[in-house]
Amino acid sequence: MTTVYIRMKKIGFFSLLCLSSFFHVGQAQKVWTLQECIDYALTNNIQVQKNKIAVQTAEQNLIASKAARVPTLSASSNQNVAWRPFSQQTINLTNGTMTTSQSLVNYNGSYALSGNWTVWNGGRIGKNIEKNKYSQRIAELETEQTANSIQEQIAQIYIQILYENEAVKIDSANIKVAEMQLARAKERVNVGDLAKVDVAQLEAQLTQDKYALVSAQAQLETYKLQLRQLLEIHGDEPFDVAIPTVSDESVLAAAPSKASVYEAALGNRPEVESGKLGIVSAQLDKDIAKASWYPSISANAGIGSSHSSGIHTGAFKQLKTNMSNTLGLTISIPISDQKQTKTAVQKAELAIRNSELNLEDTRKQLYSNVENHWLNATTAQQQYIAAKANVKSMQESYDLISEQFRLGLKNIVELTVGKNNLLQAEGQKLQSKYTALYNLAMLRFYQGERMRL
Repeated sequence: MTTVYIRMKKIGFFSLLCLSSFFHVGQAQKVWTLQECIDYALTNNIQVQKNKIAVQTAEQNLIASKAARVPTLSASSNQNVAWRPFSQQTINLTNGTMTTSQSLVNYNGSYALSGNWTVWNGGRIGKNIEKNKYSQRIAELETEQTANSIQEQIAQIYIQILYENEAVKIDSANIKVAEMQLARAKERVNVGDLAKVDVAQLEAQLTQDKYALVSAQAQLETYKLQLRQLLEIHGDEPFDVAIPTVSDESVLAAAPSKASVYEAALGNRPEVESGKLGIVSAQLDKDIAKASWYPSISANAGIGSSHSSGIHTGAFKQLKTNMSNTLGLTISIPISDQKQTKTAVQKAELAIRNSELNLEDTRKQLYSNVENHWLNATTAQQQYIAAKANVKSMQESYDLISEQFRLGLKNIVELTVGKNNLLQAEGQKLQSKYTALYNLAMLRFYQGERMRL
């Protein structure tokens, strides 16, 4: 009884240790879903962070332009000491009494408080405020553009990982089949039913299959590395992605029409709104340039005083006596500026036209992207249907050839041809499957949905 209890304790401790090790391994080897990759990248990607800083900079520019409406106020003080080592004696006559003095050091100070306020400058201040509002919004849209671009890159690499992962499975299964065929061939050689040269060919084919597996595994790791870099994940911690089950329903889902996707994209894609705001911003630049033709009015006010040594009056009394107040209005009327304003206005008009062309080019590129994704999706779906049937046919043919080869009714060349046909069919099926999946996801994304497979 005691022995059983001790053994149970050992087994319990061993099980706990295994569970603990499994728990830690599970924690270290986190698998990332597509949405987790996207969320992490949008927070940690360096380019996104730079765009956010640009938004904050634009916000500060807006604050500064609004502050231009507030009067400026400044205080100043000037303190001077004069030293006259060779000063001559002076005689002062005060109330019939003669006094003499000889001042070698003389000190004086002045103090001023002044303010300036731009009353009118052709509406430049208001236009600058309005332009900086649009600039801030454009900076926000550029951040959204970067975020969209990163999501599209992540989706593309993620799809490639799924593709290569399935390719590795297929190559691994092919190696197992090749090893079984090689073992059977060696048995036939032992009984004199097959030449050694055929076994050598099977061994060479097995080597090629193993090389294909290593290449697929290397490509899989390369795409995982690219995804890590895009997510700004550094270091040696394990990294892997979650492999979802991809059903035929998701691959063959109905693709939305090109027109509906394009219309939705025109309303939600940040590059389109940014292009529109770019035109408005360029028009404001023209208004700001034209403001230089108009008169400008500014008001100023100030108060100041001073005191000096060598005068038989206290400093505070001098400050009171010397106090002066000023109030002024300045009107500036432009007459000739060497065509600076005229050329600035013409450049602004060219910038407006360039912004209009940029928007037109953005819309054309957007339609081209939608059209390409739609064509690739629908074409790949048709290819996938045909590829599935082809794989089934090639698999049946290869199974029949393999059985006939085992019975000695088919030679090694026919077996190799059948296997290559099956591999080619499986490759076409994989290619069409994930091409359709990616392009369908992109069409939904252009419609305004979140990125999903």
